[in-house]
Amino acid sequence: MATTSLWHIKGKLRDLIDYVENPDKTNLDDSLQDFVNVFSYDINPNKTNNKEFVTAINCLKEIALQQMIMTKQQFNKSDKYIAWHGYQSFKPDEVTPELCHEIGVKLARQMWGDRFQVIVSTHLDKDHLHNHFCFNSVSFLDGKKYNYSKTEMQRLRNVSDELCKEYGLSVIETDNKSKSPSRVLYFAEKNNEPTKYNLMRTAIDEAIKISPAPKEFVRIMKKKGYIVDINPQRKYATIRSANDRRNTRLKTLGEKYDWYNIVEQINTQDGFTLFPAYKEFKRESKIKYIKPKKYVFKGSFATVRKITGLKALYLYYCYRLGYLPKKNQHKPLSPEMKEAWRKIDRYSNQVILISKYNLVDTDKVKQFISNNKEQIVLITNKRNQTYNNLRRCKDTDKISELKFKRDCYTKQLTKLRKEIKTADAILNDVEGIKQNIKAEMNIQHQRFAPIKQKRRDLQWVK
Repeated sequence: MATTSLWHIKGKLRDLIDYVENPDKTNLDDSLQDFVNVFSYDINPNKTNNKEFVTAINCLKEIALQQMIMTKQQFNKSDKYIAWHGYQSFKPDEVTPELCHEIGVKLARQMWGDRFQVIVSTHLDKDHLHNHFCFNSVSFLDGKKYNYSKTEMQRLRNVSDELCKEYGLSVIETDNKSKSPSRVLYFAEKNNEPTKYNLMRTAIDEAIKISPAPKEFVRIMKKKGYIVDINPQRKYATIRSANDRRNTRLKTLGEKYDWYNIVEQINTQDGFTLFPAYKEFKRESKIKYIKPKKYVFKGSFATVRKITGLKALYLYYCYRLGYLPKKNQHKPLSPEMKEAWRKIDRYSNQVILISKYNLVDTDKVKQFISNNKEQIVLITNKRNQTYNNLRRCKDTDKISELKFKRDCYTKQLTKLRKEIKTADAILNDVEGIKQNIKAEMNIQHQRFAPIKQKRRDLQWVK
């Protein structure tokens, strides 16, 4: 098993030349000193068994630094990156020094040996043997600079893994995840909060229990608001919300949720028989109608003021989420709305702020933020003045009075900053709320459209 890494070194070529000509009289800047340190570190006799495990590619190791400088001068490439430095580290007690150095040299030849001057050194001073690579940033062949990218980084890992396999060494297995989640999403997933992926897993688990066959599984998932694509022409089965444009591979949710494992779970359920499972599916898929309650309104609707603007939007959104009124939802929510439940406290604070200051639209919200910022500047100046008075004051009673005044200013600032933060969240969330409401309405339309059509057909028959 071997790990690899690579990074660049910056510096000025003129300073490097001065150092080579007279190292005792040359003061290098920090960036260039890194390169000299790397170069001297890589060929350190104490670490490389008296330079036994040092190999130069496309140059002589005794004058490698001078030759790299000459290449830069030849092509007039003396700016930005001076060189590149990397390493290849092996598992303790997995390789001998000779084998470690042999693999390192092969890796350097395959990666950079056709165009760059490279020094490969194997260090024996640690429990884990490791190779260091130091190579010129300018090619001696065509004068082009080395371009390091994600593709090149992956190629370095792949070449290293292939050499490890060739010599019978272990290789780090990766699950090929596309992108690491954010810190907030990571902890939300860990706490089993209703995130996008956790909702997908829950829906899949529920659908597996009541699916008599894979086709029925796909159909049940569609009723839950998800589209599962098992096109045989594609390499991986995918899942996405009905209102989402991006697909997610099922295997990204975990090995248990890979399509082949899902099919196996459906076919090997405990006590599995076709008829009970089908009966359960039919019972679950039946839409339940709740008889509406009747209320008596005392007064006149003509005198009731209609709620409009942002307050109406937020109240309707909270109603769709099932937060207002706080009762069990009789209609299943779309995946987008379920995920929005994680932010219900945030939405609640936003509704309170909108109601308190009558923020009917986004212009009012922006004006509110601007006014609060002006107040923060004024209060901050007053608090700073209070701090200055505290430093000069020697009267005990006066000091306690000034401290109380200072604390009051601090509380006011805290309140204003929280309100600004909530108002900024309103501006950021409004569009998302509108999109989620549209998505919910689309799901509801898809869910009830067949029933409405059936009713129309029955009326036509009558």
